[in-house]
Amino acid sequence: MSFSAHKYYLSLTQINFSSKSKSVQIIINVFMDDIETALNKDYDIDLQLTTEKELKENDVYFEKYLNEKLHFKVNTIDKKFNYIGKEYEGELVYFYLEIENINAVDQITISNKILVKHFPKQENLIKSKVGKVNKSVLLDAENYSETLKY
Repeated sequence: MSFSAHKYYLSLTQINFSSKSKSVQIIINVFMDDIETALNKDYDIDLQLTTEKELKENDVYFEKYLNEKLHFKVNTIDKKFNYIGKEYEGELVYFYLEIENINAVDQITISNKILVKHFPKQENLIKSKVGKVNKSVLLDAENYSETLKY
């Protein structure tokens, strides 16, 4: 039995609209061991994150996974995000995404199923900022989608 396993399952998604760059910028942080477990099971791979044996092409799997589990609508229109990359910090993986060519934001609908398939108690906290308006919502396996209006 492992004593190093964390006892809660939480990801944080930060969404920020930049009127200057006309884009929605997204940062997601998840526990490294959880995302590794999910991807290893879903894609029958062995990521071995932060080791010498780490898969060199792991961004392909991260991008595929995020595209399957995360969906956005900006002002009721489905929008694809660009996968910018990731970085590791301690026990966390940070993913950087961007939705380009957005002139204004009245509402954002987010569907977030990150990790809920493998971790039924997974919660995904969404924090957003559009202009001076901050909104947040806590999503889970049963309630995985929400529309935030600004």
